[in-house]
Amino acid sequence: MWRARQKLPDGLEFLEPGPLQDGDLELVLVSKYPGDPGTGFSPAYKFEMCTPYGRRIGNIDLRLGNSFNLIMYGGHIGYRVSPAYRGNHYAARSCRLLFPLAKRHGISPLWFTCNPDNTPSRRSCELAGATLVDIVEIPKEIDMYDDGERFKCRYRVDL
Repeated sequence: MWRARQKLPDGLEFLEPGPLQDGDLELVLVSKYPGDPGTGFSPAYKFEMCTPYGRRIGNIDLRLGNSFNLIMYGGHIGYRVSPAYRGNHYAARSCRLLFPLAKRHGISPLWFTCNPDNTPSRRSCELAGATLVDIVEIPKEIDMYDDGERFKCRYRVDL
């Protein structure tokens, strides 16, 4: 069981997210990652997307902070929906469920990123209410570059 508040290295605190439900979708908190300043990974909440019967249909993270790399390349929210459940707008709905928690952390604007050729993810960003701001080139020193990624679409939501 997690404590209601947990101190993070940069003075942020984890909060209890409360119930996160939208019809047949529920976000279940599975961990609170404190981050790793050495690698540049931000503190994050990690949730599973589930049906009301507990069937896992994907996952979603809310990353805290406003580092340059997070805003430019990683985004505040990352998600993945299992192939069998795609096409039901679970990603966009899950993102909207996390908006109040992000706002409680003082995150505004909220940034999403995705690869330009990932049309379903781009559509999820739009359905969540985000607006495309630009497409940026990933520098060679960013780990995503080593994974073969070269560009990121940057979407913004003002909370």
